[in-house]
Amino acid sequence: MRIGELSKRTGVTPRSLRYYEEQGLLTSSRSGAGQRHYADSAVQRVSLIRQLFDAGMSSTVIATVLPCVDVPRDLDVAENTFSAMMHERDRIDADIAHLLETRDALDVLIRANSRHRAELSTPPGPATQPA
Repeated sequence: MRIGELSKRTGVTPRSLRYYEEQGLLTSSRSGAGQRHYADSAVQRVSLIRQLFDAGMSSTVIATVLPCVDVPRDLDVAENTFSAMMHERDRIDADIAHLLETRDALDVLIRANSRHRAELSTPPGPATQPA
């Protein structure tokens, strides 16, 4: 199938599909006129690539993980993929910890702002007249 058809079947733009090829995530053959042609299996491949991107993985990490799909019975590939996935998981854990710290700091500011707003909306007490 040509790039437009793959785009239509996957919901991924032709620009993204070309990017996937540039990153070594997807392959195509070329016609004599230079048009890209993809195997039917490219639909599943693009779906997997999208899932990995949606999970927050970079194209570099995805390129490390995909060989496990391509060569499932190669122990070295499986070990490299496992290592890449563990590294990615550690990165995500660090990101989560940072986000939690940021949220906690924001909660402190929200509480302070809430008290300040409450003070501003409370009318001042009766003015005392000097005797």
